[in-house]
Amino acid sequence: MIQVSRKDSKESVENLLRRFNRKVQQAGVLASAKQSQYFEKPMSKRERRLRAIARRERKLAKAKRLRLG
Repeated sequence: MIQVSRKDSKESVENLLRRFNRKVQQAGVLASAKQSQYFEKPMSKRERRLRAIARRERKLAKAKRLRLG
């Protein structure tokens, strides 16, 4: 569980909430909760992961081409 405490007694609630939201997003709590909301077949998980790997490789290749010119 993610916990955020005040840095000092004068820290506003808005700043506290902003730091909490940032930590939740960085930890990927909401993303994993949304992902496991519905059942997904094991084959679908595998296909999704393979598509993500291919997408990442295409993105890196595109960035490399842009750097080279």
